[in-house]
Amino acid sequence: MSRHLFDLTGRTALVTGSSRGLGQAMAEGLAAAGAAVVLNGVDAARLADAAAEMRAGGHTVHEARFDVTDEAAILAAFATLDTRGVAVDVLVNNAGMQLRRPMVELETADWRRVIETNLTSAFVIGREAAKRMIPRGYGKIINIGSLTSDAARATVAPYTVAKGGIKMLTRAMTAEWAAHGIQANAIGPGYMLTDMNQALVDNPTFNAWVLARTPSRRWGRPEELIGTAVFLASAASDYVNGQIIYVDGGMLAVL
Repeated sequence: MSRHLFDLTGRTALVTGSSRGLGQAMAEGLAAAGAAVVLNGVDAARLADAAAEMRAGGHTVHEARFDVTDEAAILAAFATLDTRGVAVDVLVNNAGMQLRRPMVELETADWRRVIETNLTSAFVIGREAAKRMIPRGYGKIINIGSLTSDAARATVAPYTVAKGGIKMLTRAMTAEWAAHGIQANAIGPGYMLTDMNQALVDNPTFNAWVLARTPSRRWGRPEELIGTAVFLASAASDYVNGQIIYVDGGMLAVL
């Protein structure tokens, strides 16, 4: 098999929420495969540190600081990239948030905040990327779903709805954009060792449940998403469209 199938040299990838966690790991993996990367976050210092670290490794890095729930800021960021001649070939819609609360105690404002961050942002950023990809006849969109794209869990209703929506948004993107040379797919991470999940890792009861429920008997590591991300960003996946690939240690495969 040709190694060029997975070579991202000459491509530019925008990864939202990439100043830390899963987004940072995927951005580093895409850069290692040859891509220039556009890092995104809202914390200026953290974003600058992440960019500096990647540049020190010899990678080409651009920074796009914006809140993924701020449509005006998203439009401005893409306009700035246009002005700088930075064409986004690969988009990874990774930015997200979690809120744990029983539905009967959930405020509508909090529901909307989770949906806006995890789902609406992927639509808006995906739309702006596609507007630029369609004339070029090329693009790769990778939406980050979750185990909850296919299975619900108590106390995370808005997150579950948003990530279920990510699966269907990916299919909607495929229905409209596949004919223009764009592949839209999703990754569904399992329970990963990230800052967002640290409280769960530290909870003995929840940690024991994850270890018992996952056939691999461990939490996933952020870098274990890199292979799937590179595959979906590369020529190796040119006839893969509208799919969600679960990287979950086998959790969804068993009862």
